[in-house]
Amino acid sequence: MIATSTLSRRVLSNRTSTSNSYWLCSSNSRRLTSNSAAKDAVTKAESSIPSNATTTTVATACNKSFAERNPFVFQLGVATAKTSAADIMVQVVVDGKKWDEIDYKRNGIFVFFGFAYLGGFQYWLMVNQFSRWFPTRQRFAQLSLAEKLKDTAGMKDAMKMVAFDLFVHLPFMYFPSYYTCKEIVTGTSWNPLDWVKDGCTKYWNNKEEDLTAMFKLWGPIDCIQFSMPIHISMPFRHIVSFFWTAYISFTRGAVNAEENERRKITER
Repeated sequence: MIATSTLSRRVLSNRTSTSNSYWLCSSNSRRLTSNSAAKDAVTKAESSIPSNATTTTVATACNKSFAERNPFVFQLGVATAKTSAADIMVQVVVDGKKWDEIDYKRNGIFVFFGFAYLGGFQYWLMVNQFSRWFPTRQRFAQLSLAEKLKDTAGMKDAMKMVAFDLFVHLPFMYFPSYYTCKEIVTGTSWNPLDWVKDGCTKYWNNKEEDLTAMFKLWGPIDCIQFSMPIHISMPFRHIVSFFWTAYISFTRGAVNAEENERRKITER
C-alpha cells in the first residue's frame, strides 16, 4: 500500500514536471516568435525610410535645372531655334522680304543644319570627344576662377581645345559645311557635288575675310566657353553663333548687292 502511494506521487510529480516544462517551452516559443515578429516589423519600417544618401541624391536631382538634367536635348533645342531665327532675320533685314514672303523651305534647310551640325555634330565633338581627348575637361569646368588659374593641366587642355577649334574644326569642318548648306539654298544646281564644289569655292574666295573674323570672335569666345560647365558651354556657343551667322549673312548680303548693282550697270 505504501509502495503504491509512493509510486503514485512519483507519477504525479513527473506529470507536473512535464507539464511545467511544456508550459515553459511554449512560453519561450511564443516570446521568440513575438520578438522575431517585432524585429521584422522594425526592419521593414527602417527599410521604408530612405537613407540620408538617397534623400540627398533625390533632392540634388530635383534642384537641378532642365539644362543640367538634359544637356544634350537643351542645347539641341537652342541650336535649332537660333538657326531658324537667324535665317528669318537675314531674309527680312538683308534680303528685304516682308513677313508673308519668307521662304520657309529655305528656312527648313537651315533648321536642319542647326539641328544636325550645330546641335548634333558639334555636341559630339566638343563634349563627347573633347572629354575623351582632354581628360581635365569636366573637372576644370567645375572649378572657380581662382582654382582654374592654379590648375596648370586644366589650362593646358583648355588651350588645346581652343587651338583645335580655331585651326581644325572651324576652317576645315564648319565653314565648308556652312557654305555647302548655303549653296543648297541659293544655288541653281540640284547636283549634290555641285553644292559642295560651289560652296567650297565661295569659301575659298572669302577665306581671308572669314578666317580673320573667325579668329577675332571665336578666339576669345572659345577661351570662355571651354572654361564653363558643359551644360552651359554649348548653349552659350549657340547664342554667340546667332550673331556670328548674322554677321556673315550681312557681309555676304552686302557683297551680293554690290555684285548685282555692277551687273545692272554693265547690262545698261
